[in-house]
Amino acid sequence: MTERKRTPWVVGVSGASGTPYAAAVLRGLLAAGESVDLVVSRASRLTLLDETGIAFRDAHWREDLGEWLERGADGKPATHPRPELDDVRYWGAGDLAAGPSSGSYPVKGMLIVPASTACVAGVALGLSKDLLQRVASVTLKERRRLVVAVRETPLNGQTLKHLVALDEAGAVVLPASPAFYAGATHIQDLVDFVAGRVLDAAGVPHRLYRRWEGELGGARPPGASGG
Repeated sequence: MTERKRTPWVVGVSGASGTPYAAAVLRGLLAAGESVDLVVSRASRLTLLDETGIAFRDAHWREDLGEWLERGADGKPATHPRPELDDVRYWGAGDLAAGPSSGSYPVKGMLIVPASTACVAGVALGLSKDLLQRVASVTLKERRRLVVAVRETPLNGQTLKHLVALDEAGAVVLPASPAFYAGATHIQDLVDFVAGRVLDAAGVPHRLYRRWEGELGGARPPGASGG
């Protein structure tokens, strides 16, 4: 029997606020049976520590990732079941010799969740200052799917130009903008909506949010008043 060739999605986590978005995307990929290569930028470690209290360490990444994926969007521990991490591979942000830094390394594409404006600029300009930016540049040159979930507001003219450049280069620019028609009752629902849209852009099946079916008020619980 021929062993299945591992072809992962690369998930890059930049320093923007929104680490729960990244956790939801990672949970969604693993639930769908996808392989994952993970790149966590240096700046994102500070954000992760601030938003969750988790110190992400290279030497203990598996333990720290497991704890992170168990957290709810409200920061509560042990909210989600800890997923199996056997098919997750972690690459340090400073490792420019990592597998995904080369176009010959087989991947399906890359999801940057969340993407800071600094990350957007670096990718748009092709700077490759760290592994996250380098992998994004490789993803574009190899014509693979790149989804950039930018998380910032307001956006200045320079960032808008960078986002247009990414769109023109073939990336999917996906602002982390949750919708409310899906009947959100908890912060996790809003996070899962954005994560679900990221997975939609990647073509990965999921059940993270209620899809629009053309029925007004369809998300309201029975007996809820519209007045």
